Amino acid sequence: METDSFPIVGVGASAGGLEALRSMFSGNSEQCGMAFVVVQHLDPNHESLLAELIGRHTSLAVAQAVDGQVVEADHVYVIPPGFGLAIDGGRLNLVKFREPRGMRRPI
Repeated sequence: METDSFPIVGVGASAGGLEALRSMFSGNSEQCGMAFVVVQHLDPNHESLLAELIGRHTSLAVAQAVDGQVVEADHVYVIPPGFGLAIDGGRLNLVKFREPRGMRRPI
């Protein structure tokens, strides 16, 4: 997806994808003019430290996605546990799952 002024890059990762995400973002230590939205399989019953773990490897602003949040360039947004994530009109939308656990496909 691309907004009027910058691309939004979607990144999907399995629960074991943290090392690949660290590696990817360690190469993005300067402003790049893009936004990144990271969707990873997470345990819905536990708090996620994904934003903090990625944030240690990049100077880009990294935060857990918030419903209705406007996507900005040079930011990384990570999915919160227990939700799906969609983008509409340059805004992040948290989506409640309809499927039972084990049948959810957030990516």
